[in-house]
Amino acid sequence: MDNIMLKVSRWLSIVAGVALTFMMLLTVADVLGRAFGHPIMGSYEIVGYTLGLVIGFAIPYVSMNKQHVYMDFIVENVSKRNKAILVTFTRLLNISLFLLITYALFVVGNEYRTSGETSPTIMLPFYPMAYGVAACCFIECIVFVGEIVKSWRAVHE
Repeated sequence: MDNIMLKVSRWLSIVAGVALTFMMLLTVADVLGRAFGHPIMGSYEIVGYTLGLVIGFAIPYVSMNKQHVYMDFIVENVSKRNKAILVTFTRLLNISLFLLITYALFVVGNEYRTSGETSPTIMLPFYPMAYGVAACCFIECIVFVGEIVKSWRAVHE
């Protein structure tokens, strides 16, 4: 399971990296275009849309590799069992939060899809972004379950 999650999260992070690169290039092209009187229509909307990809799709990989803010100093002097208990407690809270976010994003995505809501300038539909970020939040829940399993394996080794 760990290898599958690593591959999935790595793929998602590649999507996030490509989106970030695209966002940077689009912004530079828009600024240069504005300097010469030819801005890119809808660039603000596209950058906002792409930012959702960057943030949402990077979350699982960042968590798997502990690249986020992590308070190691709190648990470094406790036993493996107590550390596993703390990890379980915090990850269960995280799972609860991300399941709520997943549910809310699917609800919003359904509302966007049924209403046909799009961006004002270039008419990009909003629902694919909501569904994509919701899926990434659900994958994050699976990453948290893996962290709980790893912490208890360490106790029994």
